[in-house]
Amino acid sequence: MAATDPLTILKESPLPFAGLLGIRFLSAAPDRVQAEMDVRAELCTNPPVLHGGAVMAFADTLGACATILNLRDGAGTTTIESKTNFFAPAPVGTKVTGECVPLHRGKRTMVWQTRVTSAEGRLLALVTQTQMVLEAR
Repeated sequence: MAATDPLTILKESPLPFAGLLGIRFLSAAPDRVQAEMDVRAELCTNPPVLHGGAVMAFADTLGACATILNLRDGAGTTTIESKTNFFAPAPVGTKVTGECVPLHRGKRTMVWQTRVTSAEGRLLALVTQTQMVLEAR
């Protein structure tokens, strides 16, 4: 029997890149996905703070996973647009949390907003992305 709990679905069918980043899903529902990620040296720039591309990849993964939880059977998704505002750095050795919520969940596109925060709750980045729904072939 296939998993129906959204968190179980994400944990049982992990995305390879999410594993490389070290993303850990904390909660999942069709209207909210929350995850965390350790700021490791190999994800940093100089000075040793989380690279902007790693922040964007973290948020993109959450938006893709949130979309997956809203797809019809056999459908897929791909990111077609993403915008990030950076507000503060995340130093190596810390942890970031992402919370992804929908702005729009349509038949052809879904738009998600992800807040990336520090362990102390400080807003580090705000990412808005559009996912295209790919119909089953």
